[in-house]
Amino acid sequence: MKSIQSRIDSNSEEFAKNVEFMTDYVAQVRHIENQIRLGEERYRERAAKKGKLLPRERLAHLLDPGAPFLELNSFAGYQMMGDTDGTTAGGNLIMGIGFVKGRRVLVMVWNYAIKGGTINTATTRKSLRLQEIAFQTRLPIVSLSESGGGNLSGGEGPQDPWGAYGFIAGGRVYCQQAQLSAAGIPQITVAHGNATAGGAYQVALSDYIVLVRDQSHLFLAGPPLLKAATGEEAEHEVLGGAEMHASVAGTGEYLAENDADGIRVARDIVDQLPPPAGRTMLRDKEPEEPCYPKQELMGIVPTDKRVPYDMTEVIARIVDGSRFLAFKAEFGTETVCGHCYIDGFRCGIITNNGPITPQGALKSAQFLQLCDQSNTPMLFLHNTTGFLVGVEAEQMGQVKHGSKMIQAVANFRPPKVTIVVGNSYGAGNYAMCSHSLKPSFCFSWPTARTAVMGGAQAAKVLSIVSEDRYKAKGEQMPDEVRQGLDEQSERIETDMEISSEAIFTSARMLDDGIIDPRDTRQVVSFCLATVYETPHRDTEPNSFGVLRL
Repeated sequence: MKSIQSRIDSNSEEFAKNVEFMTDYVAQVRHIENQIRLGEERYRERAAKKGKLLPRERLAHLLDPGAPFLELNSFAGYQMMGDTDGTTAGGNLIMGIGFVKGRRVLVMVWNYAIKGGTINTATTRKSLRLQEIAFQTRLPIVSLSESGGGNLSGGEGPQDPWGAYGFIAGGRVYCQQAQLSAAGIPQITVAHGNATAGGAYQVALSDYIVLVRDQSHLFLAGPPLLKAATGEEAEHEVLGGAEMHASVAGTGEYLAENDADGIRVARDIVDQLPPPAGRTMLRDKEPEEPCYPKQELMGIVPTDKRVPYDMTEVIARIVDGSRFLAFKAEFGTETVCGHCYIDGFRCGIITNNGPITPQGALKSAQFLQLCDQSNTPMLFLHNTTGFLVGVEAEQMGQVKHGSKMIQAVANFRPPKVTIVVGNSYGAGNYAMCSHSLKPSFCFSWPTARTAVMGGAQAAKVLSIVSEDRYKAKGEQMPDEVRQGLDEQSERIETDMEISSEAIFTSARMLDDGIIDPRDTRQVVSFCLATVYETPHRDTEPNSFGVLRL
């Protein structure tokens, strides 16, 4: 397998401009992440008075020191549902994959420091995504819970009230909690504080429950709602306190003394699960660093998204030894397929150096079948304006061959990991295994753009359609109408450019998060290890899950 010979001049003025361009994008991402943390930090004084750890402090107590943690969907809800600056983004959840007692686990920390950890549309979507990953990977779920229940104004706008759409979607979360238990996937929850209504069900549907003395309160209706609904008056502790649930109702199995003690118990529960899957899983080869530094990934994407660039330069900086065995290199050259190793794991790669032609679609479908046959995971690196259009492309069977590629992607059985590097437009987005085609994981670079088409093309299409209407009537388009179309085109182009950017799409959970380009190899390796371990996780399904009778 030959090493890729890079043609990039890292000392050129163009490269320096690209680095500055990408650095600015990464800085935007980091600023938003810091804003989210700032929102949590504002609660520190109140948390200290109550003897509580902040959400990220709880997370730090749970995870093994020094072990990697891959956060997921951190931007969910950014500039949505009343968020203006990022301080209330994140869906009131911190979610990701980390290590507890040496075992890889899914983690969900309810961010009570923001809006009381109440449940909004983004919360529900994040919960459903976490459960989807759990079904795929069979990872245990550890939840550090504290929630005020459903936020009645937690929809995405006036036409999306939480009381209707979110309510039904929330029911899916509870349904899948029960199904996860029946599938033999352990769910461990520490109830750190209030767990009201929907939050209480999230706790009670878990397989293991840890309660915290004088902090945990589980009830379907808290004292104010109880009094309003029935006239009955009750104190918090009597109605749903930790000691009552541990000794009378039998809702919880373990009673801890404080936040840290509850997390210690959760770690001990994880420790008694079957041995870590990583112990019995071996890499395909000894890992080897790429020949080129990861810092150079910052200078590959041009400042102008219309300027083409060679995706093999990205491959050269993420694969072992920069070695890549290209598949059908001389056929359908705009589409690049080939075999490689990433951190010692076998992997196929499909990426783009232009639109997907009929030949490129054919090549990709064949390559996918070969990798399916050899159980080789696939990495998709998006950089395409979509499927090639035109008379020649149509006559060569573009629709037919493009459909075959999408069919091959959708039915590909080995794990799929997707990184949206640059443009990802139209049906090419589907063919390259976007979030809608259900990859195991999907991340974006800050420069990623996802849309049905580019803004300029969309504006031009609408202008042409309007002009054709007048032509069909045999009329000339009035000057004032043409001027209005020009103004409309400017608005459409601007709006579509904004709505296609990674920060906008990630806020709406069209991926699992935005990553620094320099972290690409590390993230892909982490994802591959996660899915490779799945067959080695010793859990047993049953009929109805674990029940408290």
